[in-house]
Amino acid sequence: MAVKIRLARHGKKGFAFYHIVAADSRAPRDGKFIEKLGTYNPNTNPATIDLSFEKALDWLLKGAQPTDTCRAILSYKGVMYKKHLLGGVAKGAFTESEAEARFNKWMTEKEGKIEAKTNKLATDAKSAEKARLAAEAKIKEERIKALEEKKAEAEAAAREAEAAAAPETEAPAAEAETPAAE
Repeated sequence: MAVKIRLARHGKKGFAFYHIVAADSRAPRDGKFIEKLGTYNPNTNPATIDLSFEKALDWLLKGAQPTDTCRAILSYKGVMYKKHLLGGVAKGAFTESEAEARFNKWMTEKEGKIEAKTNKLATDAKSAEKARLAAEAKIKEERIKALEEKKAEAEAAAREAEAAAAPETEAPAAEAETPAAE
């Protein structure tokens, strides 16, 4: 029986969520599996991966073949590197303590990269929000200025209309006073 480490799709349409499983290669994608190794959620940024490191490493050492996507996930989490280091220990290239030191160094570097990415995403989101708010404020100011100009034009037109109407009302009063004076 050929065992594969692969993804089993769950979640709703357009919003996939995967279980990482060890399954017989003849079983259907979402069907029967031997053991669940973890979960993978590609909908978050960065993708959320919850993996049982020891179980995945155990299945790889037993000869299970990961699919391309699972291989990338296992590499990202360091399972493939740990398997590589254990192969070097078995061949006598270096000691187990040296392999453990190399793996721990790699993990700290990897965690630093992941932390840097999440920080960058957070700062990019904040700067985009600030830029959006600044653009919104600029548009609001332009609208207020346009509205004030419109009001000023309307007031000027009203004053002109009053000024034009005022001499007409004063002229008949002046004419009325003139005949009385004679």
